[in-house]
Amino acid sequence: MGKTALLVIDAQVGIIEGPSIGPIYEKKQTLRVIKEVIHHARHLSVPIIYIQDLDVGSDNEEEFKIHPSIAPSMNDWVITKKATNAFHLTDLHETLQNQYIEHLVVTGMKTEYCVDTTSRGATVLGYDVTLVSDGHSTTDNKELTAEQIIAHHNAHLHGLDNVNHFILIRSSNENIFDHKHLEYK
Repeated sequence: MGKTALLVIDAQVGIIEGPSIGPIYEKKQTLRVIKEVIHHARHLSVPIIYIQDLDVGSDNEEEFKIHPSIAPSMNDWVITKKATNAFHLTDLHETLQNQYIEHLVVTGMKTEYCVDTTSRGATVLGYDVTLVSDGHSTTDNKELTAEQIIAHHNAHLHGLDNVNHFILIRSSNENIFDHKHLEYK
């Protein structure tokens, strides 16, 4: 049976704190949840992969860094990307395949861009996805508040499937590292 990995997508200072992009909605709460999820993953020896967007803070080294409160350890992977989908033009898929990963727990920024696109892309590539409902965030846009965007994605992505693989939305207080998808197959 395949294993589970944690993806921490674009949890970079420039998105979380700003000034050019952030601060994200519910910054302290979201960081607390992601920190707890990372701690739990380490306790369970779940591989952790950080995705870092090359466009964030491209002219500001501090904004480009992964947020210090949830920074990777020496055992974690860090994969850089240019596209919204963390699989596009990166070695993420190969890295996951080499580790026999079949289930991804996803946290990070921004909900409607990289979190959404990577989660959808993962199902097409053969991964089941658990999106942590309180472990992703974004900023307001011209049409919707960040709170509305997050609520919409939590409702809209739950159950989204691509033939054999699908997305479940689960709260961080659930057993998110349990590959619950197998109960439905």
